[in-house]
Amino acid sequence: MTSANLPVLVLKRNEDRRLGAGHVWVYSNEVDTRKTSLSGFEPGSLAAIQSASGKTLGVGYVNPHSLICARLLSRRPRSEIDSGFFERRLRSALSLRESLFAEPYYRLVFGESDGLPGLVIDRYGTVLVVQITTAGMEAVRELLLEVLDRVLAPTGILLRNDSSVRTLEGLPLETEVLGEVPETVLLTEGGVQFEVPLGAGQKTGWFYDQRGNRQAMQKYVQGRQVLDTFSYVGAWGLQAAAAGAAGVCCVDASPVAQAFMEKNIAANDLGDKVRLENGDAFTVLKAMQDTGQRFDVVIVDPPAFIKRRKDIKTGEQGYGRLNRLALKLLAPDGFLISCSCSMHLSAERLQHVLYQSARKQGRQLQILERGFQCMDHPVHPAIPETAYLKALFCRVPAT
Repeated sequence: MTSANLPVLVLKRNEDRRLGAGHVWVYSNEVDTRKTSLSGFEPGSLAAIQSASGKTLGVGYVNPHSLICARLLSRRPRSEIDSGFFERRLRSALSLRESLFAEPYYRLVFGESDGLPGLVIDRYGTVLVVQITTAGMEAVRELLLEVLDRVLAPTGILLRNDSSVRTLEGLPLETEVLGEVPETVLLTEGGVQFEVPLGAGQKTGWFYDQRGNRQAMQKYVQGRQVLDTFSYVGAWGLQAAAAGAAGVCCVDASPVAQAFMEKNIAANDLGDKVRLENGDAFTVLKAMQDTGQRFDVVIVDPPAFIKRRKDIKTGEQGYGRLNRLALKLLAPDGFLISCSCSMHLSAERLQHVLYQSARKQGRQLQILERGFQCMDHPVHPAIPETAYLKALFCRVPAT
C-alpha cells in the first residue's frame, strides 16, 4: 500500500525538522490533532506522514498510545510496505554483516540503524533470537517471520518479546519458540568458547556490542590481576584469562550466569586462573575494599543505570559510586575499563564521572582510548539514540 492509499498523519508547523534532519521518530505533541486525530489510528497501522504544508515526508507506522507515536519506515511516498520491502531491508543488513564477520554470529538487525525501527535480531548460526519492541513491528510479525525463513532458512527462532519497552507500546511481555531452538548455543570469541543461554539468558543471550572492546582489553591484562564486575557468563573475564592475565576474579549476582560461567571456565581449562564471587557488585566490591584486596585491571560493565531522562541524575550517581569503588580496588599504575550502555549518558559525561571519582580519591586519570559498540550495531548519524555504548580505557598512575 502506497502513501496515496494511506490515512494521513499531519505534523504541526515546523515539527517536521527532526524528520528533515534524518531522524525517524514523531512525538505525539508534534502532531496537528486538529487535522488528524491520533485516536483514529489503530496501534501499528500505517500512515503517510505529512508536514504542515502538505508535503509527504514518507510512510511510517503509528501507535496513538505511545509518546513516540510514529516511526518512519520509508522516505519514498510511493513505497510499498510489503514482503519485498522487508526482504530488501533484511538482505541489506545481512550483506553488511557477511562482509564484516567470517562466521554467522552477530547482531543481524539493529532497529532504526538498519531501517527497521522496533526490530532487533541476533544470529547464532542457524538460530535467530528476535525481539520486537513496537506495535508497528508487532503488526507485521508474521510477514517478518516469512521473510526471515525465505532469506535465512533458520532451524529455529526464539521470540524474546519480554523487554519492558513493550509495555510503553501497550504490548504484552512474552516469549515463543518457533522450530527447534536449543536452550544454549556455542560461540567463540577471543579464542574462548562460550556456552550461552538463550531463553534464560540476559536480553538476547550474548552482548555482541562489546566484541571490539573486549578485544581491545586484551593488551592491558597480560601478567596482571583482573577484576571483572557484572561478568555475566564470563565474556570479559575469561578472555582476559586466555589473553594472559595472571588471575581473574569474576563478580555477578545471577546464579544462572554463574552456573554458565563455571561451565565455560571448565570447557576452556581456565580453572587455575579464574575464581568467582557471587553477589551484588556494590556489596562485593565494598567487602573487597575492606579486606585490602587490589587488582591491576578493573572492568566495569554494568547494565543501564539510566533508562529514562528523568533517571539521569540518580543514574550518574550510581555510575559514580560504582567507579569510586572500582578505583579504590585499583593498584597503582592500574587500568580501569569503564563502560556504560545508557543512551542518555554521553561519553563526555561518563568521562566527567570518572574524572570526578578519581579526584575525590586524590588520584590522577589518564584516558588511553575510547571504545564504542561493535560494527554490527551501526550508528545512524541523525539518531543519537543509536550511539548508546561507550567504553573508556584509563590508567591511574601511581603519582
